[in-house]
Amino acid sequence: MKKTALLLLFATVTTAVVAQSPADRVNPFVGTTNFGTTNPGAVCPNGMMSVVPLNVMGSDKNVFDKDARWWSAPYERTNSFFTGFAHGALSGVGCPDMGSLLTIATSGELEVDYHEYGTDYSDETASPGYYSLMLDRYGIRAEATATLRSSAEKYTFPAGKGNILINLGEGLTNESGAMVRRVSDTEIEGTKLLGTFCYNPQAVFPVYFVMRVSKRPSSAGYWKKQRLMEGPEAEWTPDNGQYKLYTSYGRELAGDDVGYWFSYDNLEEGEQIEVRMGISYVSAENARLNLETEQGDASFDDLRSAARSQWNETLGRIRIFGGSDRQQEVFYTALYHTLIHPSLLNDVNGEYPLMERSGETGVADGERYTVFSLWDTYRNLHQLMTLVYPEKQTDMLRSMVAMYREWGWLPKWELYGRETFTMEGDPSIPVIADSWLKGLRDFDMDAAYEAMKKSATTEGAQNKMRPDTDPYCERGYIPLGYYAADMSGDNSVSHALEYYVADHALSLLAEERGDREFAELLRKRAAGYKHYYSSESGTLRPRTMDGRFLTPFDARQGENFEPVPGFHEGSAWNYTFYVPHDIDGLAKLMGGGRKFVTKLQKVFDEGLYDPANEPDIAYPYLFSRFAGEEWRTQKEVARLLKEYFTTEADGIPGNDDTGTMSAWAVFSMLGFYPDCPGEPYYTLTTPTFDRAEIDTAGGTLVIEAVRPAGGEQFIKSMKLGGKPLKKYRISHDELLKGGRLTFELKN
Repeated sequence: MKKTALLLLFATVTTAVVAQSPADRVNPFVGTTNFGTTNPGAVCPNGMMSVVPLNVMGSDKNVFDKDARWWSAPYERTNSFFTGFAHGALSGVGCPDMGSLLTIATSGELEVDYHEYGTDYSDETASPGYYSLMLDRYGIRAEATATLRSSAEKYTFPAGKGNILINLGEGLTNESGAMVRRVSDTEIEGTKLLGTFCYNPQAVFPVYFVMRVSKRPSSAGYWKKQRLMEGPEAEWTPDNGQYKLYTSYGRELAGDDVGYWFSYDNLEEGEQIEVRMGISYVSAENARLNLETEQGDASFDDLRSAARSQWNETLGRIRIFGGSDRQQEVFYTALYHTLIHPSLLNDVNGEYPLMERSGETGVADGERYTVFSLWDTYRNLHQLMTLVYPEKQTDMLRSMVAMYREWGWLPKWELYGRETFTMEGDPSIPVIADSWLKGLRDFDMDAAYEAMKKSATTEGAQNKMRPDTDPYCERGYIPLGYYAADMSGDNSVSHALEYYVADHALSLLAEERGDREFAELLRKRAAGYKHYYSSESGTLRPRTMDGRFLTPFDARQGENFEPVPGFHEGSAWNYTFYVPHDIDGLAKLMGGGRKFVTKLQKVFDEGLYDPANEPDIAYPYLFSRFAGEEWRTQKEVARLLKEYFTTEADGIPGNDDTGTMSAWAVFSMLGFYPDCPGEPYYTLTTPTFDRAEIDTAGGTLVIEAVRPAGGEQFIKSMKLGGKPLKKYRISHDELLKGGRLTFELKN
């Protein structure tokens, strides 16, 4: 073959390979509407740093200044008023926090009130590790990329005067206090107070930063918004409630609603100025170390390329073949979302803030993680980490055990070294049990077991994980009014169901460790859900202090997130089948398998299923517990994937819950799902793709589907490791040892 032809062939093949890289099939804008609360900003896998456009603070001065704090995400796709890049923002959460350290570039005269300097934008693009947009008002192109603990922004200016601002007062956090210090003409450092996640006043913590600009400014200085003065003389105060600038204030400024600006005179058309920032939750010195270590002399493009390479390597542990372009985009976008949180907490030197011990630091054993939204992620995301990213999951387990050592309890919903006590249950237990039973052993299980046993046995108000543990242990259920006198805010049934799942998972560990008496106690506790079953309503139903079922009772109340006695964020129908550890027992209560299946099908047929919240997301897989009904799982999973997971901005069925909804899609599209947290088992369903290759600790797992053309596709037969497979629920060990799972499908 001629050299020219060889070069053309090489170019063609190279282009095809690049076009098919996993990062190319990620759409970061998916989930940015419909309350998905994902963000499209620049972030590396499980990175501490994320650079996210903030567009939820309005331009109307009559709106309360902290209006953004009513939003739980910094970005919403249908909004169009940009007020800066937030650094270290959260993704897929239901409460406001973080979303601070806001940077923006402007042109023309300096303005430091975000109502005035905010701007409409256009030409927005995003891909893993990169984000850009055009600031319409200023004619400035703004670009952002990230390393694990630092960021880089590049601003391309028009000719004339330009400014770069960092606003330390605004953002999603409910705190506005900050300090900023001038280090040199081109560098500042400081700290910003964050916290009160889900309005918990205890969960407050600082983030430290170092920020550098690539060009020496013509002028620079601080600003502070003056406190609104009241009284008869207030109207005569020129700065009352306004922003005041300080060009020669001194080395630092602290207080509420402060910021810093750099101004540039006589910029040339197309001139570029870069902003580099490092953050730390320990100190400004560590923020500087993070910045210098991870960026060095790298250019913006070098950093962008490195971020993309990290994503391709991480996403590439699962390789898919076949399916439509849309399905591949849905899959890799979902996998991308599962790899944002939990996030790194330790700095490059290993230091991190100790759990619930303000001002004290430790040195991580491996990587220290944070943002443990465990009520969500214990159901499937950590199972995905265990399967595909065991080294990450091992460090997450070590992090959880270290939290116990540092403050005496495992995490429930931990955020940057603070426990927010958001949601309910004892969710660390099934995470640890599931990982251990699947073979992850490189962490201190003795300490973990001690911690789990503590939360399962500590009585009374001293039990931080189970505040209503006394009636749970004494009666086998929690009556209405014990946890909250306000019945509409009482989540007693939801609490108990979570404890049943945790105690079942812990019983498996106790049995393995030879703690058989305790294991038997836990098994009896886990059967306590039977106290809640009402044959009259056909559902689980709250019980009052005197042991009677709540009357009157509407099993559909709560389906639109309105308050409902006994249940949290859902109706009785959303919770009734959440007994994954004893489906046979629940079916017996309902009158047998046939009646169970009929009632479960009713949930889907009558719109009682909520795809946007956790308690019922495993419902479709429960059909497969009954021989001959597996087709219902295959049908419902395929329908839900098609209906609720798309490539549009609303392509997630509501709040992604730090990747939990996305993990449901990843597993479901691969053809298996961990339907009982804490049990090392998967239930099988029709895979979306013709072939998937999954890198695991035990080698590459291959999933194949031989499918006919057209029509709905159901499972005709299965083989595992070349041998016929009859059952639809298999263990983790069986799956990995089999190595190759083959489905023959039929219409």
